[in-house]
Amino acid sequence: MSAAMNGPTSGPPAGGLPRVAFDAARRGVLDGVRVLDLSRLVAGNMLTLQLADFGADVLKIESARGGDTLRQWTQPHPECPEGYDGWWQVYARNKRSVALDLRSPRACGLLRRLCGRAQVLVESFRPGTLETMGLDPAVLHADNPALIVVRLSGWGQTGPYRSLPGFGSLVEGFSGFALKSRDSAGAPVLPGIALADMVAGMSGAFAVMAALREVEVNRGKGQVIDLSLLEPMLAIMGPDVTNYARTGVKPAEGAKIASPRGAYRCADGRWVAMSGSTDAMARKVFEAIGKGGLYDDARYRTNAARLAHDAEIDAMVQAFIARMDQSACLAHFRAHGVTVGPIHDAEGLCRDEHVRSRGVYVAAGDGADEDVVMHAVAPRLSGTPGALRRRAPRHGEHTGQVLRDLGLSQEDIRQLHEQGDIKCG
Repeated sequence: MSAAMNGPTSGPPAGGLPRVAFDAARRGVLDGVRVLDLSRLVAGNMLTLQLADFGADVLKIESARGGDTLRQWTQPHPECPEGYDGWWQVYARNKRSVALDLRSPRACGLLRRLCGRAQVLVESFRPGTLETMGLDPAVLHADNPALIVVRLSGWGQTGPYRSLPGFGSLVEGFSGFALKSRDSAGAPVLPGIALADMVAGMSGAFAVMAALREVEVNRGKGQVIDLSLLEPMLAIMGPDVTNYARTGVKPAEGAKIASPRGAYRCADGRWVAMSGSTDAMARKVFEAIGKGGLYDDARYRTNAARLAHDAEIDAMVQAFIARMDQSACLAHFRAHGVTVGPIHDAEGLCRDEHVRSRGVYVAAGDGADEDVVMHAVAPRLSGTPGALRRRAPRHGEHTGQVLRDLGLSQEDIRQLHEQGDIKCG
């Protein structure tokens, strides 16, 4: 049983968050777009989440044996022996689950038939796997010329690394991102979130929308989207390579882009983030810490000059902030017009008045199971907003329904289930 079905009855202090009821009848701007999601783990689920939130009918095509691996990314909890499946509850919302054993020719045949009625297919197999299944994009396009096939991999469908494992952690290192932050010993630090996967998912959702426009507006054909984890990650890394190619000078590892800028510890052990990324803002920071005259010194007048003296500026700012608790610190710097904000953990986010006021996180439920706290649909469209339509599905919950729509009889479905070709949840 899903951890959501017998989830914790107590938890972190999230009371007071807006409550939203799942409503399957809510129409979305992508109503009528069917997406077959064969991906596993984060990137593909992030991609299809964007489409599902805005109304696409996303069918999670899961293994009949174990389902999407994301289901096993659980958080220990004493009231949930198998762990709480928060990853699944959030990133599988608004989707339906169809469980097929894709090692079975009969199941692959069913998938091919589903592809004939879909607008988008997303897969994250190792390059070449789709071909071995008899589902080469050329075959699928012969059946359905308008089909958009997203091929998600670590390194891309071509090149010498195409067959290497490509988890996001490797890409976060390869891209140079890990060098941007270092621990106290100077070692590169990998991010504490699935950053490369999330970035690729967002980039992939945009690519799908561009390809859909080509089909629906320009009357073009479907196409293959070669989506690697690497290239979207490199796209957000700034101009380091551009600068190096022009100057021959490598950027300093872990170098700041502005000064004063950083995370500063308050007297109560909490933290604030501050950025003086313009000359005018840097001057306000100096004035706020009682050193307004520094701005008249040539060593602190420009960002380039301040970066050369960043260590001493950082020490001055930190020493001033260390005398105040977080709330007093925020009030003081905001009164001086400084760009400053709290550094939150999960509890801080749940309690933050801005988060609560805008409904950034909501408690979503359908009346049958415990509410699940999750981020609301973003971004916010004024005319055709996204919506929470259904909770994350049980493994194979919609297999029978989808196959009946495909024309299979109840007896056909029963036999396929008993023979292990499919799983009906």
